[in-house]
Amino acid sequence: MTPHRQSLLDRFLRYQAIPTESISNGGKAVPSSRGQWNLALLLEEELRPLGLTDIHLDDHCCLTACLPQRGEGDFPSIGFCCHLDTASIGGNPAPHPRLIHYEGGNIVLNKGKEILMKAADHPELSPYVGEDILFTDGSGVLGADDKAGITAVMDSISHFARTTHPHGSVFLAFVPDEEVGLRGSKCLDLSRFHPDFAYTLDCCAMGECTWETFYAGTVTVTFTGVPAHPMNGKGRLVNPLLPACELVHAFDPKETPEWTEGKEGYIWCRELQATQEKAILTIQVRDHDKAHYEEKKWRIAESVWKMAAVYPKVNVTCSMEDSYGNIADAMTEDNGKALDFLYEAFAEADLTPRPFAMRGGTDGSYLSTKGIFTPNYFTGALNFHSIYEFLPLSGLEKAAEVTRNLILLTGKRKS
Repeated sequence: MTPHRQSLLDRFLRYQAIPTESISNGGKAVPSSRGQWNLALLLEEELRPLGLTDIHLDDHCCLTACLPQRGEGDFPSIGFCCHLDTASIGGNPAPHPRLIHYEGGNIVLNKGKEILMKAADHPELSPYVGEDILFTDGSGVLGADDKAGITAVMDSISHFARTTHPHGSVFLAFVPDEEVGLRGSKCLDLSRFHPDFAYTLDCCAMGECTWETFYAGTVTVTFTGVPAHPMNGKGRLVNPLLPACELVHAFDPKETPEWTEGKEGYIWCRELQATQEKAILTIQVRDHDKAHYEEKKWRIAESVWKMAAVYPKVNVTCSMEDSYGNIADAMTEDNGKALDFLYEAFAEADLTPRPFAMRGGTDGSYLSTKGIFTPNYFTGALNFHSIYEFLPLSGLEKAAEVTRNLILLTGKRKS
C-alpha cells in the first residue's frame, strides 16, 4: 500500500470510529446527536495547525474555515461541503470495518451472525476484484457517506497547507444532520461560506457526478379522532386510523419508490404513527421537474380535503415543507464553470465522468437554492445506508486526487 493510500485509510478510520448517526427529530435540535459534535471538534483541532483563517464552530455544529488564496491574481474561489452525520438504520452506529483484499466471490461480513454479502446479489462488487476494500462487520453502515468525503477534503487541505502551489481561496463547511432533511446546511452561516461555486462529495462510485437532484418535500397529515371504549363505542368512537389508511390507498401504488426510476418522481407514504386518538401520516414527495413536483403536492392536498369531507367527525390538518430543490435550476452561464472545472479535474485524474440524475439530494441541493451552485462528485463508496456499504480504497484515493485537482485549477484560471 502506498504511503498516501495508507494515510487516507488511517484518516478515514479515525473519523469512522466516532458514532455520528443523526436522529429524525423534526429539526427540534441541530445537531440531533452528540457524536456529531465530537467529530466536528476533532476536525477543528486538525484544521488549526494548517494555517487556515476564520475557523469557526457555531452553535449548530457547523464548522467553517478558509484556506486563503496563495499567489497573485484574480483567482476564483471554491468551496467544499461535507456532512458529519451518518444515516440511522437501527444498527451499530460505528461498526468495526474490515479491510479485505477482494479476490471475488461472497464476503462473510459477520461469521458469528452468519451475515453474508453474496456476489450474485451485489454485482457492483465485480469491478473491484483484486482491490483492497473496506467492508462493514454487518452490524451497521460503514459511514463512508460522508466520512469518505470528509477524508478526501481534509487530506487535500492538509496537502495544500504544506505546498506553495498558487490557488484561489478554498472555503470549507462541515455540517450536521444532512441525512434528516439537510438541517445542518440550512443553519449554515453563508457569510462564512461564500465561494464562487462549491462541491459536495457525497456517495457514489468512482467517476460518478451529478448536478441534477430531486425537488423534495414532506407532507404531514394529522387525523384526530375521538377515543371511546369499544363496548359502548357506537355513535361515540371516531377512529383516526380509518381515514389515514384510506388516504394511503388514494395514491397510485406504482408512483412509489419501488416502481419508479431515473427522473420519475414519486409519492411515498413513509410512516404512519397511530393511537386510538390520533394518527400521523408522513408522506415524501419527490420529482426532478418543478411543475410535476408542485402538481404532486396539489394532488396530495386535494386527497386530504376529500378525506376530511368523507370523515367529518375527524379533525384533519395538513402541513407541507419543502426540503430542497434541483441543483440544475441554479446553474448559470457564470457559475456553470464549476462543471468545466470538475470535468477537467476528472481528466487530470484519468477518469471518465459518469454523470447521472440523482434520485435524492445533497447539501448542495439546498446551497444551490441560495445562489451557490454546488454539484456533487463521488467518494468511491457504494451501497450507502446499508450494512453492505463498502469503500474501495482506489475510489477514495481518486476522490482525493480530484479534490486536489480542483484546488489546483483555481490557480490556473481567472474569475
